[in-house]
Amino acid sequence: MASSGSAAPATSSKSAPPSSSSAVAEESDDLFRLGKLLFDQLAPADVKAEYDFPTKERWDAFVAKFQRALAGNSLPELASCAAEGRSAVTALRMVPGYGDLADWLEQRIDETEGAQQIPPPRPPAPAPKTPGAPGSPPRSNVQPSQPVPHYDVWLARVRERPLPARAGALMPRLRAAFAAEGLPPELAWLAEAESSLNPNARSPVGAKGLFQFMPDTAKSMGLATFMPDERTDPDKSARAAARYLRALHGRFGNWALTLAAYNAGEGRVSRTLASQKAKTFTAISHALPAETQMYVPKVCALITTRTGVAPNQLPPPKPAGVLR
Repeated sequence: MASSGSAAPATSSKSAPPSSSSAVAEESDDLFRLGKLLFDQLAPADVKAEYDFPTKERWDAFVAKFQRALAGNSLPELASCAAEGRSAVTALRMVPGYGDLADWLEQRIDETEGAQQIPPPRPPAPAPKTPGAPGSPPRSNVQPSQPVPHYDVWLARVRERPLPARAGALMPRLRAAFAAEGLPPELAWLAEAESSLNPNARSPVGAKGLFQFMPDTAKSMGLATFMPDERTDPDKSARAAARYLRALHGRFGNWALTLAAYNAGEGRVSRTLASQKAKTFTAISHALPAETQMYVPKVCALITTRTGVAPNQLPPPKPAGVLR
């Protein structure tokens, strides 16, 4: 979800400017009208008997609810969108020509379903009655097995997940592109979380491709966005994504915050670090958008599952052109 500078997240309308919000509304209206038309004309009788296409009011209510949930930092609110979101993905996959949008939405709904599995936060443990020995380090509430919050939940979710259909053809190319830019090639699996490994995946606010670049960010990373739209070129978009991740790592210094910035925007992460007087993703996770709270551990778990490399084992970038 590559965004530019301190701009809003690239594939979410959570903090989008009014023009983006209008685009989301227009896309939603167009999508509903076309989907309803094609469903009425083309859906088999058995599908119509089992599935009711939503009313316009119900569709609009879901879109508004989903946008609020992605923008807010409440995991229960995000989790409440899971059932309706899954139905929306099912509807999109029945509409010819909307598979690319469905592949984008699939990953967002996966995050709502992941949020359903997050237990409510526990109240802080009471201070021990007997103080520890002088000079003893304070106890940490962070579990050693958790490189980032909720990592273990996501690891259990994705551990048995089959490889995407395009992985065999695409991942060697994406890994090579990342390595050529001096990044750990394992990070190329970020594309699964962004686009379901569909080079033509698109979001309602204009992000496109394996790495879901918004137009402005794509141009800043050297990609053309019109005739041809190089965001859909696996090799060029992977090199651009690697360059962008390098820049983010240079600003934030570790991969967890880099992934958070890729999803939520550099400005949002910087402001949250400042307001929380913090230096780590773990310390600010609760104050970031719920989507980001799920995105970062999901990407980390996918990398571990697909490559066997834990996220805290990923090295920092090397100079471009130095193959790993």
